[in-house]
Amino acid sequence: MSGIEIGITMFGLLLVMLVLRVHIGITMFTVGAGGFLTMTGGDWSPFLNMLKNLAYARLSNYDLAVIPMFLLMGQFATHGGLSRALFRCVSSLVGHWRGGVAMASTGACAGFGAICGSSLATAATMGQVALPELKRYKYSGSLSTGALAAGGTLGILIPPSVPLVIYAVLTQESIGKLFMAAVLPGLIAMLGYMLVIRIIVTLKPDAGPAGPHVPLAEKLRSVVSVMPVALIFLVVIVGIYGGWANPTEAASLGAAACGILAVVSGGMRLEGVKDSILGAAEATAMIFLVLLGADMLNTGLALTQMPAELANWVKDSGLSPLLVLTAILLIYVFLGCVMDALAMILLTIPIFYPVVMGLEFWNLSQADKSIWFGILVLMVVEIGLVHPPVGMNIYIINRLAKDVPLSDTFKGVMPFLASDLARIVLLMFFPVITLYLVRTFGG
Repeated sequence: MSGIEIGITMFGLLLVMLVLRVHIGITMFTVGAGGFLTMTGGDWSPFLNMLKNLAYARLSNYDLAVIPMFLLMGQFATHGGLSRALFRCVSSLVGHWRGGVAMASTGACAGFGAICGSSLATAATMGQVALPELKRYKYSGSLSTGALAAGGTLGILIPPSVPLVIYAVLTQESIGKLFMAAVLPGLIAMLGYMLVIRIIVTLKPDAGPAGPHVPLAEKLRSVVSVMPVALIFLVVIVGIYGGWANPTEAASLGAAACGILAVVSGGMRLEGVKDSILGAAEATAMIFLVLLGADMLNTGLALTQMPAELANWVKDSGLSPLLVLTAILLIYVFLGCVMDALAMILLTIPIFYPVVMGLEFWNLSQADKSIWFGILVLMVVEIGLVHPPVGMNIYIINRLAKDVPLSDTFKGVMPFLASDLARIVLLMFFPVITLYLVRTFGG
């Protein structure tokens, strides 16, 4: 077989193993190793020589140390009860509106995402906090679970974001610039979800009744209580982008500050600290296993020359750049049916990134194009968290809301998917939204 045929066969085997529920890291490593050995004629010497350096070459990357730090921030926030303070703050401001409690859950998800970096953790934590309140005010099950499942995706849209760190490592892009570029799209996502909630309760008033008014003094107290969370976010983002701390140092400071805040204001005790460290370690181990599997797969694919051949074919095909980009984004939506966000980025960026960088979009420079594409990928990847048949956020929220049928949750999330689609189209045609903060503060 030719290299292209071997590469296509590797992808076929990859999908088959994923359907059989084999772990994504093991799947990618196995398929990559098989492709490597096939391309070298079954000679084990080059394979073993490459293998002895693979793990060290990847895991000795200093930038990857930022991942456990961001995960630890999220664990401290979860076990320290900071999610409740965020929910109370936003609820005191908008809870008296029709649909306001659902909007509060969305706003709290955005705030929690600013110190977490994980969609699944955001959905699970805010679901435990917000679902009882939504039920108490008699919100419909589909609106409650749909809003929380969609709001959970803000965990990776609002920086810090673990998938963006992985994208930065794979493409040698600046983590700080990617984080800064994600701020405006993340805020637009939050406001879009709130607009969807407003439209739903306007059409169906019984779906989201208004909550009680909160006295001004209580509103001020709730706002003051979450100011430290905003300060942690600013320390991490401004520290990285301002240049006075590298990403790992800023993340370490953020994790320490979040831990102290959780102990002081959230009442986290020794057991919570132990659980936080263990949870961060388990999640880090899983991510690093997937990273090693992706490196093995990409090494095998590189020998087949399939990524380079694909990039050349697209470049010479005469297809318009926007058509190629649209096809790539649709592939991400399809892949979201069978794998998680991290696996999608690790699997596809080595293939799609050279294709996109070789095309012309809106007269963007290579640096701007790299950042813009990274945010677009992040936006499409998060759709996989809330669309069937996988939709991990949906299953997490539905497990917490045992009285709501899964079909209602899927129906409830559909309007939010429409908001996601509109946002992606907006960012495709107006890259300045993504690049505005980077250009303003980066010179």
